[in-house]
Amino acid sequence: MTEPTVLRATVPDHAAGRRFDAVLAELFPEYSRSRLAAWIKSGDAKLDGRTVRPRDPVLGGETVTVEAVLETQTHDAPQEIPLQVLYEDEHLLVIDKPPGLVVHPGAGNPAGTLVNALLHRDPGLANLPRAGIVHRLDKDTSGVMVVARTLPAHTALVEQLSEREVHRQYLAIVVGALVSGGTARAPIDRHPRDRLRMAVRDDGREAITHYRLRERFRVHTLLECRLETGRTHQIRVHMAHLKHPIVGDPLYGGPLKLPRGATPELVEALRGFRRQALHAETLEFAHPVTGAPVRCSAPMPEDMQRLVALLRADTQAAVDAGRA
Repeated sequence: MTEPTVLRATVPDHAAGRRFDAVLAELFPEYSRSRLAAWIKSGDAKLDGRTVRPRDPVLGGETVTVEAVLETQTHDAPQEIPLQVLYEDEHLLVIDKPPGLVVHPGAGNPAGTLVNALLHRDPGLANLPRAGIVHRLDKDTSGVMVVARTLPAHTALVEQLSEREVHRQYLAIVVGALVSGGTARAPIDRHPRDRLRMAVRDDGREAITHYRLRERFRVHTLLECRLETGRTHQIRVHMAHLKHPIVGDPLYGGPLKLPRGATPELVEALRGFRRQALHAETLEFAHPVTGAPVRCSAPMPEDMQRLVALLRADTQAAVDAGRA
């Protein structure tokens, strides 16, 4: 049986006359207002042992007690799926998600997802929204993800994301030899006709991606992209909008572009790259409990490393031959 969460605090004198729900939110800021409101409504949050309404005023000096069992939020089955763990403590877990792993179960993927793997590693995640996942990566995007293991950590990490306080850095292999970095500021929302795609739209939500050159090849570029906002498919949509789509992107990629005189090995690698060449390289944030900086990085997966090596060799061969 799940043990109840027990919280206690004293209402400060200066809070006299204020609403109980507002005071509760200040006393326990690690919990969301919606969850605190639900505890007041259910009677799990009491004032001097009494059940009160959210709008009832406090006098100051009373004792607030909350005793509630965190209900199961996720009913998916645990599955033993290997995870590459980059950082772990009792509050959070940081992993390196491989390409091809779906994050959440859905109609087309009822099992074999990251959620199933997380529930096997830590069954307590079933009591958290989305099994503790506070942000997502597309199925074929690899890299660093943070997962909360407690409700306070979940609330704090969600708040950091909403306040744009989390540093999220990606690597992308894009079509075109860029000469400089820049910033894409183009609002994004659902495509007006294709519900599987996102699109740049004047009436979309604000979306900002900063990018700079990591390495330039003959007709491709390895970019370092930093998210200021976190819209669905943001980097993929922005790079396609700039006419530099990500190599292999099945939704937003353009025509295949091959360097003139490329080796058969490079041609095969570019033709055979069947996913977006996008990798979440680094995640940096304040620890949700201690406030200490946490920085985790993951190397590019093997398929992207191999493609970069082939593009680098092709560029060097062209330089040596005077064709660059």
